[in-house]
Amino acid sequence: MSLALSLIAAALYAFAGWRALRAKFDHEHLVLTLALLAHAAALSQQVISGPNLIIGVAEFPSMLGFLSSLMLWVFCFREPLRALGVVHYPITAIWALAPALFQDSGHPISMANWKIGLHIIFSLLSAGLLTLAAIQAIATWRMEKVLRKPGSMRLAGRLPPLQTMERLLFQLIFFGFFLLSLTLVSGLLFVDNLFAQHLVHKTVLSFCAWLTFGFLLYGRIRHGWRGRTAVRWALSGYIVLVLAYFGSKLILEQVLGRSWY
Repeated sequence: MSLALSLIAAALYAFAGWRALRAKFDHEHLVLTLALLAHAAALSQQVISGPNLIIGVAEFPSMLGFLSSLMLWVFCFREPLRALGVVHYPITAIWALAPALFQDSGHPISMANWKIGLHIIFSLLSAGLLTLAAIQAIATWRMEKVLRKPGSMRLAGRLPPLQTMERLLFQLIFFGFFLLSLTLVSGLLFVDNLFAQHLVHKTVLSFCAWLTFGFLLYGRIRHGWRGRTAVRWALSGYIVLVLAYFGSKLILEQVLGRSWY
């Protein structure tokens, strides 16, 4: 059943991405809503096991894609972000299929402890929002290149003005930075023993990502950073964050046979 739901979600995401590529945004919210519902139903079967969550290496990118797509769906009600679907939806379509096609033995995470549950929620939300910010950074970089080539103005016409793109980028980074801060604080407060839980490397990398995004926001406020400088810092922070979440999980569970919690 989860495979069928994953296939439906992937097909709807791909269709939404194709429509975004052709700049046909009518009924996009309906298509994306159906994709999100199918994806959520598939994840509920793949991740929830009684009182536990089982988030393996395949389930993690699927959840990341779902959360970032959900946030994009919400933001599109008030901001001109629909063109991001050209890149985002096809990627999410692939990620949605991962848990159904690649079975791995993820370690169960008990949700009986509400403190750990809250930490996991902050962690997933920050990762989802900063994924969206990374895609926005790529779109901003692409927009800047397009503006330097008058022959490509047709593509530029599908995107918001560059200043609007940059404003939205920093809004996403700010909210993602705030959620990442809550993730780090809740982890330090609620995780009893970082060494016993094998979380030191994940915490250090997450803190490095937090410093990178924080320095970017400081540079924006203090020095007015924009353009390629902002994009480089945003993508650097996201790469470190991916290493903290996905890289740590891959090494711990698939190589060392251990769990985060």
